[in-house]
Amino acid sequence: MANMDQMINKVKWMPQGLIRFLEKWLRKLPSVKKEIESQTVSMVDDLKSMVKPYTGKFQSYSKLPESGIDRNEILNELKKITSLEEKRWKEGLVSGAVYHGDSEHIKFLNEVYALQSQSNPLHSDLFPSASKFESEIVSMTAQMLSADKTNDEVCGVVTSGGTESILLAMKTYRDRAKEVNGIRRPNIVIPVTAHAAFDKAGEYFKIKVKRVPVDKNFQADINAVRKAANGNTICIVGSAPNFPQGTIDPIGEMSEIARERGICFHVDACLGGFVLPWAEKLGYPVPEFDFRLPGVTSISADTHKFGYAAKGTSVILYRTPELRRYQYYTISDWPGGLYFSPTFAGSRPGALSATCWATMLSLGEDGYRDSVKKILEAAEIIKRGISEISGLKLMGDPLWVIAFKSNEIDIYKVMDQMTHKGWNLNGLHKPACVHICITLRHTQVGVAHRFLSDLKDSVDYVKENPSETGGMAPVYGMAASLPFRGVIRDFLKRYLDMYYKV
Repeated sequence: MANMDQMINKVKWMPQGLIRFLEKWLRKLPSVKKEIESQTVSMVDDLKSMVKPYTGKFQSYSKLPESGIDRNEILNELKKITSLEEKRWKEGLVSGAVYHGDSEHIKFLNEVYALQSQSNPLHSDLFPSASKFESEIVSMTAQMLSADKTNDEVCGVVTSGGTESILLAMKTYRDRAKEVNGIRRPNIVIPVTAHAAFDKAGEYFKIKVKRVPVDKNFQADINAVRKAANGNTICIVGSAPNFPQGTIDPIGEMSEIARERGICFHVDACLGGFVLPWAEKLGYPVPEFDFRLPGVTSISADTHKFGYAAKGTSVILYRTPELRRYQYYTISDWPGGLYFSPTFAGSRPGALSATCWATMLSLGEDGYRDSVKKILEAAEIIKRGISEISGLKLMGDPLWVIAFKSNEIDIYKVMDQMTHKGWNLNGLHKPACVHICITLRHTQVGVAHRFLSDLKDSVDYVKENPSETGGMAPVYGMAASLPFRGVIRDFLKRYLDMYYKV
């Protein structure tokens, strides 16, 4: 085992191309292949109880029942399942995921959805309300992100979530670069902390992804950005903030590099788009990140996160309609008639756009500002408390997405202990750390102090029981230490196989 550890440590410092070659060669060896399979199956089996907790507790259906089941019976089962799942997020024990959660707010969204449940924006002639809702959502979001401070006609579309917003933007820049600049081998420059959706865009659309490091504050390294961008770069990306450590990249400097070179610049504000504008108005130190910066050509902002809409909506904004047109899909010679769609989907749930529109109107500026005030105040309590726990260290200087690590103990074991206490936190790696994304659920009386108390107890427990293992700690430990990406990706695919198995 010591020899294997020594080999892995040596491999870590090899170039990625050589590591991939070595992994491919090693995995052909029968003994290595057998060991990887054994370890993968073992870890997937260990996680089954987390993914499939209802096995044996509720009836499973691998095929349609011969006769339809009574609706009341179905509703009763759904109520039981919901009651099992809502306890943690209602009590504020979950990082992110449920951003509002107030019962009256949820009731309001459900009423709006019920009224618009049959709406489909694909049939805009039948449901013209969809155009009203979506155009106004886009306009309100654009104005919040300083569209009124430019001479450009900032525009956009409503999407299904942050990933689709990002994918659409990268597809837009790829197509524009090919037509306008003749670029056939496009690349995008992103910090290593940028959202995984950018890597997904690279894989889907055959765009090379050039990752640049971050500095000690977990912000994109400006010099590395400058060096990485070249004649084939179609877009540079900055996060406001990034998901792992919650820090804001130097958007002003990065976007200016892009502007000077005639490269498009995308701000991923999926997480912060509905927080940062209000945090700035409240006096918090928020650098300019939006359309006030002339180099910014697009911004993604999730209405279904801190915009408090129902899950399934986001907004992608462009500085000009000329840019947005590269996103659209149209076909004029299909026997089925003239077909066009603004996003990847054809049919879309118009009810989600209606609930988003209704949410934004019901909250207004005051509602968003007050919510952000509560969140940032709770975050200050939690940041201060973490910094006082021996063995933990805050990462960067975040506002409300708070990451912490440890140089003394296994931080993933701390996360597992928090899970035992009912918490659901986000495990991160490279570097190994854990974060909590503060939402309105955490602003409830006593939640922040309970978090800190449970966290201190968890740290103390791991210090006293360093060899105890189980839960997600082995998985994250493997992902953090093993240099072979293919092994980890295979494990994740097996996990998804298990997810879809009845």
